[in-house]
Amino acid sequence: MTETEAPPALDTHFPAVHLRPPAHWINDPNGLVFHDGHYHVYFQYNPHSARHADMHWGHYRSRDLLHWELLPVALAPTPGGDDEGGVWSGNAVSHDGRLTAFYSAKRDDRWHQPVTSAVSYDGGTTFTKRGSLLILEPPAGTTMFRDPYVWKDGDRWRMLVGAALADGCGAALQYTSDDLDDWSYEGVFLARRPHPLRDGRSTEEGWECAQYAAFTDGTGAVLASAWDPREGASCAIYWPGREEEGEFQAAATPHLLDHGPDFYAPALLHAPDGRWLMWAWIWEARDEEHVGAPSAWTDEAGWAGMLSLPRELTPGPNGELVQRPARELLALRGERRIVAAGEADAERAVELGEVSRATDLTVTLGRGGRLRLLTSRDGAEYLDIVHDPVSGELIVDRDRASLDPRAKGGSWRLPPEGPSINVRIVLDHSVVEIFTAAGRALTLRLYPVGDGPWRVEMGAVGGGSAAYAVGAWDLARPEREFGGGIGS
Repeated sequence: MTETEAPPALDTHFPAVHLRPPAHWINDPNGLVFHDGHYHVYFQYNPHSARHADMHWGHYRSRDLLHWELLPVALAPTPGGDDEGGVWSGNAVSHDGRLTAFYSAKRDDRWHQPVTSAVSYDGGTTFTKRGSLLILEPPAGTTMFRDPYVWKDGDRWRMLVGAALADGCGAALQYTSDDLDDWSYEGVFLARRPHPLRDGRSTEEGWECAQYAAFTDGTGAVLASAWDPREGASCAIYWPGREEEGEFQAAATPHLLDHGPDFYAPALLHAPDGRWLMWAWIWEARDEEHVGAPSAWTDEAGWAGMLSLPRELTPGPNGELVQRPARELLALRGERRIVAAGEADAERAVELGEVSRATDLTVTLGRGGRLRLLTSRDGAEYLDIVHDPVSGELIVDRDRASLDPRAKGGSWRLPPEGPSINVRIVLDHSVVEIFTAAGRALTLRLYPVGDGPWRVEMGAVGGGSAAYAVGAWDLARPEREFGGGIGS
């Protein structure tokens, strides 16, 4: 297969509605921007293998967030140049009829990743590199420095760069400019020591992909990706708060942006209608020792990673961010396979019918209710989603979600939201994105290998019974265009 061809009959784990090219490695979304009538989503991409190396910027664009055109590689490393080790993460802005991309320039002989830029005059298809670095050296006392995020604030431009500080804090450092070329360091926008999160993870000692959303009510949120200097990528986090005199005054408690194990590097796009949209990297959960490590299974499959569905972000009443799938995605719903309501118990599970491997479900579970997605004929392979009868948490358990012993297991929890819990579940072959009524989210990967049709079963745990209501729609694979491929 060449990258200029539409994807062939791919393996059953390949997603239908989540963005990713036909083959090879992808990770962070980059350069999210609306320009010249299109949404542009760039992303970290290795055009030569399914391994985490040789970073380029791949490129999708869309007029409606539904139909996406895959365009050629937008940015590639320059041999012997400042970015010879890879064109790493950043963002892009639209101004004066052109696009300017900001990115981290990697070389193996530097511990940090300086910021540089490139300009496109043809709608974001090709870029001309600046030819020199914008920010050559990080501030004193910095031990990690990468991933610029630029936005317009009145008459000036502002930039955050993710960092780790020598005093043990993760940080978002701030720069300003009048012309996108000359940047002045303005100090720390937000810095915090590692803070524990509700599931045993923490905000870590370093922050990648620091981004800022300012809402119309005067509040805001700093998003970041928690980086452990020993183990690498951990989780996506955020601090709610508000900006005062050029610094972000964060709430005392940070939050997980996504409560699952496989979501990282969220990136923001301020849409023309005022919405804050967000995409993230959903990594694999195969046989790699840690994120980004070589994987025999990934090498065999020939592809790794995907982008999340676009999410709308709004401020919630208690400071937490509210996340919903972008409203446009409702148009992907096709045939309704299930509409059911009733009561189930541990002794009397109720099978509701078959669903496709790309399905949009709405589910209401009373305390103790359990939804089981059966993916093998004999019922030995399944994903469980349980409303815990004691804690009220929503538990997502993938320990039996794949009969392939190389697939990772584990269970994850969402906080309680009341006597019954309402969720929307977007299932796409090997990924599940779950959204609660309160706007929390949980993303995980699973790799079913059973040969049967997928079926939805309702039951209960804890010895009682539980009410349920379920709707399920097929997700129609949107038409994808391949505008010249993405090979370099």
